[in-house]
Amino acid sequence: MLVQGYHPYAEDAEIYLPGVERILHPELFPVGREFFASHASLTLFPNLIAFGIRATHLPMEWALALGQVASIFLLLLACWELGSLCFPNPRARWCGVCLVAALLTLPVAGTALYIMDQYLNPRNLAAFSGIFMVVRTLEKRYVQAILWLVFAACMHPMMWVFPFSFCILLLVMERLEKSRSEPAATTVLASLGMPLAPATSAAYHEAAKKHGFHYIQHWAWYEVLGIIAPLALFWWFAQIARRQRLPVAERVSQAFLIYGPVYAALALIVDLPARFESLARLQPLRSLHFLYLVMFVLMGGFLGEYVLKNRVWRWLALFVPLCAGMLFGQRALFPASSHVEFPGGMPKNPWAQAFLWIRNNTPADALFALDPDYMHIPGEDNLGFRCLAQRSRLADAVKDNGVVSMFPPLAEAWWSQVQAQTPWKSFRQEDFARLRKQYGVSWLVVQQAGVAGMDCPYKNEAVQVCRLP
Repeated sequence: MLVQGYHPYAEDAEIYLPGVERILHPELFPVGREFFASHASLTLFPNLIAFGIRATHLPMEWALALGQVASIFLLLLACWELGSLCFPNPRARWCGVCLVAALLTLPVAGTALYIMDQYLNPRNLAAFSGIFMVVRTLEKRYVQAILWLVFAACMHPMMWVFPFSFCILLLVMERLEKSRSEPAATTVLASLGMPLAPATSAAYHEAAKKHGFHYIQHWAWYEVLGIIAPLALFWWFAQIARRQRLPVAERVSQAFLIYGPVYAALALIVDLPARFESLARLQPLRSLHFLYLVMFVLMGGFLGEYVLKNRVWRWLALFVPLCAGMLFGQRALFPASSHVEFPGGMPKNPWAQAFLWIRNNTPADALFALDPDYMHIPGEDNLGFRCLAQRSRLADAVKDNGVVSMFPPLAEAWWSQVQAQTPWKSFRQEDFARLRKQYGVSWLVVQQAGVAGMDCPYKNEAVQVCRLP
């Protein structure tokens, strides 16, 4: 966690945490709840976290921090168990676990995902569930595998599909007695089904344009390499495992040589034709998240067994620079915030300070407007307004955009609200009055030096919080 950092209200926390907050405090978010309730309706994550908070009587910040620690522990435990099946030597298992731990915030090719996010969210819970599901399948403990499948599906509507399809692939390969028939595996994975593409609107197209990572044709060459290189590694792992008589490691590696190309083909099918634009939101290449997790377990196992061995200096030579590099990358991502945002402390980030003031000093039914691109403003550090301030706001162009890319019926409402706030940096009092009249906006968050003549009861070096008359 010291390498990864901890930022409980960053990035996709803006989508997931308001659902928890509304369960605990139903009076919150009278406006705009559709932009987070759409996700909340497909997962039991908000219910689980809210239940835990009520059962333990912990403050929400402490519950989120402990949940993040538990998620990391369970992921590493799952990786240990997978390594135990693949490698008889504990040294190899420890190296696999350590490699995953060091690389938790490594970007997964061009998917806009990390191995594990720096805050508690459904993906983190689905990650360890998926590894446990595969472990139990390899152990032929199918009832437990199904229980992990159910938990993962309850936490995230998509991320359970990839480890589940991999488990099916393992069973098919076993049933075919080591047959490597790609058509058979393709049939199995394709049986998951692809829904028909609904018609898309101009507003949805605007949202889709901002999510180039959904479309493989927009990936940079090095991101495409992130699809191809792991397949070469798995082929190499399979050869080593066969020579060293590591049957589970060999079987898992061979399965990924089918799994990877099948999902890459699905991505090409749904990404390239323009008429399938809305199907791209299914993001078949999120399958790489699970692939990368297992890849690092196997990579670490082979490194520990055949390279690092029992030489302490080799372990230090690998992991000290690796952890230092990952730490440096995280500090570059959140330069204006503390690296580990401990619960109960005063935030360092001035935007976070303003959002906390709003939580404590404005009415629960207040409706805010702020720059629709506020999460991309230097120094804002991708902090979510709804989840930290616990107040309603008009739609933004960053996180609500991502919601629209997954739920096209919200596109028109999102686009009209974003357009009503554009161009924000040129707004004057008459523009804010229009937002008041059109949407009922009662408060604003504006950057310094604000707008002359406004009543702004809170100011700091970055922003002002102003009341609309």
